[in-house]
Amino acid sequence: MAVASLRPKALIAWSSGKDSAWSLHEVRSAGTCEIVGALTTVTDTFARVSMHGVREEILRAQLAAAGLAPIIVRIPFPCPDEAYEHAMRQALDEARAHGVTHVIFGDLFLEDVRAYRERRLAEVGMAGVFPLWRRPTDRLARDMIAGGLETYLATVDLARLPARFAGRRFDETLLADLPEGVDPCGENGEFHSCVVAGPMFSHRIATRIGETVERDGFAYADIIAD
Repeated sequence: MAVASLRPKALIAWSSGKDSAWSLHEVRSAGTCEIVGALTTVTDTFARVSMHGVREEILRAQLAAAGLAPIIVRIPFPCPDEAYEHAMRQALDEARAHGVTHVIFGDLFLEDVRAYRERRLAEVGMAGVFPLWRRPTDRLARDMIAGGLETYLATVDLARLPARFAGRRFDETLLADLPEGVDPCGENGEFHSCVVAGPMFSHRIATRIGETVERDGFAYADIIAD
């Protein structure tokens, strides 16, 4: 207990997808932080995880399986940058008041995204943790698959991938089918995913793939609790 109390308290920026899930797994395995909650942006208009389009019901099932307290930042649609930053700042201020000093992110190589996160965290006296940073994404994708991560493509950018990729399982077959120039982990926004099983969960979340809807240049596969 004494050792655990010395670890910094952290939140994980939980997107519902593979990179945040794998970051959780790695940080827990290393024991470097005490992860006390999951910070997730939900678009209130749709009751879905922002960008990923994952139902809030699935999000809450994920966090229950991961043993994480949900810290949900609700934003409208559309959401101006100022509204997003205000909502996020409120959530971070409250977390800081409860002793949280770090936030864990699943970012891989986008320097501008990392710099933005670190700048915003510094404003509230917090620091970022990036456990997957600069990992070769082809190897990382295969490590996740081999490590037992079960995840499905929830959203695809139609400028980069056909709609038929939405709803597919993230596995070796999918990696082989990705068009040239698409990052194996979708780090450039080519796709977003929804995790239903893996070493960070106590149990598999029973789900099924519903219909795919195209909107605003994206295809969203509806992942439904079964």
